Amino acid sequence: MDPVSLVVDTVVLGASAGMKDVASQAVKDAYTGLKALLARRQVDVSGVEAKPESSIQRAALEETLSSGVVDDEVLAAARAVADAVAEHAPDAAGVVGVDLRRVKARFVEIRKVESAGTGVRGEDLDVAGGIVIGEVSAGGSDPSVR
Repeated sequence: MDPVSLVVDTVVLGASAGMKDVASQAVKDAYTGLKALLARRQVDVSGVEAKPESSIQRAALEETLSSGVVDDEVLAAARAVADAVAEHAPDAAGVVGVDLRRVKARFVEIRKVESAGTGVRGEDLDVAGGIVIGEVSAGGSDPSVR
């Protein structure tokens, strides 16, 4: 996973896990540190925090981060969030990938999923024509996301 995508996914992960009342202090502290570092670099993550599932908000953050904001310090802070979530709130990663439940369709096609947690999960699917899933990168494929 490229560094910008890693930071975007980690902001989504931190926003999803860190904003919950049940999140551990380690997750909250790591995410607060990442947010403060990004804020000092004039990066606003409030759009992703408000709508972590929004591909538009993620794309906007990715565009901002692509302007050279991501360096070793930002990557270290992002990895600290990912590590804290993996240890203290592993279920939070589910929000990053694709989670289909009770879907009834003729055909389902999913392309290019990058997730720090589960890539694609389906439950109670009724698909008459078929399913195509491609280009999924999830969980253990990138040790920097663990």
